[in-house]
Amino acid sequence: MRRLFGWICIFIMVPIFLLCGFIAGKESQAVKGLGTVLDEKIPIESVQLVENSYVFDHEGRLISEIVTDQQNRTYLSYEDIPDVVKTVYIESEDKRFFEHIGFDAAGMLRAVLINAQSQSVEQGGSTITQQLARNVYLSHEQTYNRKLSELLYSYQLEKNFTKEQILEAYLNAIYFGNGTYGIGTASTYYFNKQIQELSLAELVFISAIPNNPTMYDPVKNFHATKERQERLLQILYENGSISSDELQDALKGSINLSIKTRTDTNADYVTYVHQELKQLIAEKEGFAQQAESAKNKETLEKQLNEKVNQVLSKGVIIHTALETERQNTLVRAIEQYIPSKDIQGSAAVINHKTHKIVALSGGKNYEKYSFNRAYQAYRQPGSAIKPLLDYAPYIDITGATATSRIDAGEFCKDDWCPENYSGKNYGKVTLETALKYSYNTAAVRLLDQIGIEKGFSYLDPFQFANISNSDHHLPAAIGGVSIGVSPLELTNAYTTFGNKGFFYQNHAITKVTDLNGQTLYEWKEEPTRVWKESTNTQMLSLLSAVVKSGTGQKAYFPSDYIGGKTGTSNNYYDLWFAGLTETYTGAVWVGKDKPANIERMYTQSPQQLIWKEMMK
Repeated sequence: MRRLFGWICIFIMVPIFLLCGFIAGKESQAVKGLGTVLDEKIPIESVQLVENSYVFDHEGRLISEIVTDQQNRTYLSYEDIPDVVKTVYIESEDKRFFEHIGFDAAGMLRAVLINAQSQSVEQGGSTITQQLARNVYLSHEQTYNRKLSELLYSYQLEKNFTKEQILEAYLNAIYFGNGTYGIGTASTYYFNKQIQELSLAELVFISAIPNNPTMYDPVKNFHATKERQERLLQILYENGSISSDELQDALKGSINLSIKTRTDTNADYVTYVHQELKQLIAEKEGFAQQAESAKNKETLEKQLNEKVNQVLSKGVIIHTALETERQNTLVRAIEQYIPSKDIQGSAAVINHKTHKIVALSGGKNYEKYSFNRAYQAYRQPGSAIKPLLDYAPYIDITGATATSRIDAGEFCKDDWCPENYSGKNYGKVTLETALKYSYNTAAVRLLDQIGIEKGFSYLDPFQFANISNSDHHLPAAIGGVSIGVSPLELTNAYTTFGNKGFFYQNHAITKVTDLNGQTLYEWKEEPTRVWKESTNTQMLSLLSAVVKSGTGQKAYFPSDYIGGKTGTSNNYYDLWFAGLTETYTGAVWVGKDKPANIERMYTQSPQQLIWKEMMK
């Protein structure tokens, strides 16, 4: 009886409330009318529904679907929704939809009487507009305050939108079970087909679900869903929407579920894309500039995260430079050449002509959003730093060439005496010989001659996150820095050799568009000259010698151009190889997450073999 009394109260109070508001608005210019009050208190300019976002590779293939706020939704326009679906919902949920003003007094009274007679909820009194208001703006709590708010929101919806717009929003808003929202999403989820491909039987089958998504869950309660589908088909036949033959065909039509698994591949790369999207939005929306002077960075970070979530929830397409086949090759190569369970590896590949990141490995058996070694692991680079810190700056300042000579003999300064890997001293050798055999004493002399600060100034454009002033000492010439660099950072820096001495900030994201293709965000390329083109020409010659006849021979394969540099940190903690071909630049790191000796892997040169596979 309490339920019956409550419904009667609402049924009586709402018309009185509306009438009083109307009269009050007419009686006095000083008192605002009901419409004005509602416009101020409940401003509804659009119906915003959370939509899925998507990540595509460089060929336009979908690699990841992004679902925000746990609402898996693909929005359909009114024209794309089959007429029979619209009819099913109007006939079963709200027969007077095109006549009422948001709520149906007669329908509410009818539902009260029917439910009172049966002592159960046999019929709902909510219109389609009310259900939309409840799903988008309100909760599903069973209180009279919520019910009254629902009526007011419904009134506003009807005032601001056409019936077609309301029905479109409703069919995209309602819940279809198993995390799916909207009729379009239900089509692809339960049948793995677009809605236009569904038969009458299939369309009505999924239309049966929202009435009670738990009771009519096709996966757990298939027969219950089928029974409701048959009742809905009978309703369509009785009102003349389908013929007798169509009814019989639909009743006999088989329903074969084909549950669609959400696309989510290339975890290493997609994880980085999410990180880069945040950076892109921060730069374009002004968060990056605010961060430089912000006192409360936690608040700013929270605001940035909210902005990113807002962008993704509106439905965007993130276009990336991912070369899927190269990515797959890289992942397989790391698994193949690092069989030891306790040893890890990561890598990055950049197309230095387009300035785009095309492949990333976060490590063996990488799981999405976990620690990504490609850009989050910082390790000492060993001799892989020599071309950037020692050789290129020396050649750029002195005008030396590959055939110029440098002393590779004993070197001591401030009680520090580095040794060559072989333990031998070599006297005067060409720069080519010194680099291709990675003589440490020669590299240290190069940095010492040009000056430590001058050498480090050449690293500034690369913005190594963990190279600090405390690293400005001679041991850095052979990789002796406190924290180190990431594989992606090293790859970024090496792209300078592929761009005639210019450095570009390389990115995975090419652009971010809305679902209609309009560009929302994209990076702006601003090259920085690091060293002269003549210097770069000499460096390409030196790096080529390393691969063709030096320490990097295991990385060699026939190519228009190929060059690179090996690197090994103290105690064999880290194995590196960084280099480039005519089009691509890449770097590979191999080691343990907790630094430890991996000398047993040294002679196998897994880093070179991985590089060779991913670059071919």
